[in-house]
Amino acid sequence: MSHLYGLMVLVMNMKINRLLALVYILLHKKSVSAGELAEQLGVSRRTIYRDIETLSIAGIPIYTEKGKGGGVSLLPDSALNKSILSEQEQHEILTALHGLSNMNHSAADRVLKKLSTIFNKTATNWLSVDFSDWSGANDYFNDFKTAILERRITEFDYYNSYGDKTTRSVEPIQLCFKSKSWYLKGFCLTKQDIRVYKLTRVKNLFVSDNHFSTRAVSDAQNNPTAKAKKAQRETLIKFRIGPEMKYRLFDDFEENEVNEQPDGSYIVTVSWEINNWVQGFVLSYGAFIEVLEPTHFRESIKEEAIKISKKYL
Repeated sequence: MSHLYGLMVLVMNMKINRLLALVYILLHKKSVSAGELAEQLGVSRRTIYRDIETLSIAGIPIYTEKGKGGGVSLLPDSALNKSILSEQEQHEILTALHGLSNMNHSAADRVLKKLSTIFNKTATNWLSVDFSDWSGANDYFNDFKTAILERRITEFDYYNSYGDKTTRSVEPIQLCFKSKSWYLKGFCLTKQDIRVYKLTRVKNLFVSDNHFSTRAVSDAQNNPTAKAKKAQRETLIKFRIGPEMKYRLFDDFEENEVNEQPDGSYIVTVSWEINNWVQGFVLSYGAFIEVLEPTHFRESIKEEAIKISKKYL
């Protein structure tokens, strides 16, 4: 029985592939004879006529015309696009391709033109993506994109959150955008593990000619043990932020973390790991923020503020 089922699946897949190929041929030619279709697809004319009937039942606007100059055709200005994809799906596909076009993806431009013709739509370019920063500095986005797609090992200098510089050799896996910054996820050949690098801290990038193969590695960010350890390092922090900084609040915090007070200030409660980045983040609010809890973090911010003030005495 299992052999029979496997044979049935194989036959069905072959038929589906043939039907798709038949439609593709008709999309590029106004009319094709049944004999020509049979020759191209390697089947009999009788099979072609059965396929035409199947496609017609499925809603594909296909018809045959007998006599000289006749053949198999799709109805001109047909609604083929609607029988396969909904209006929303078509727009989503074209939008995604526009996004790739903004990344200088030449293949996306070609596909975009073809699908716009098939869908009979002029794609609205409502989305613009620019991966460079406002300073015009090179953030290496396109270099990393090339390295990922071509599976080429990259080498670069990297500054960590403490300002220490190291040289890294990395198999790049993915570019991701999070919390207003671009990051590279890659397999560090030195640490032999997945690491995440902030693009603005990458300097002197070199994309080598050495290629790498996809490897099976665990993602430390999604590892339950790693998540548990991260949660253990987090501390409940409470801030009071003045109304002058209201414009920043909902860029930096979730709505459920913010509570407005009668005097117009805001109490913000978060669970974060206290480190140099968090300290710098708090100081970026200047005099408009006060750490309420925990006491040791409040004291460290106070000490840092005193150090800063002494530079201006």
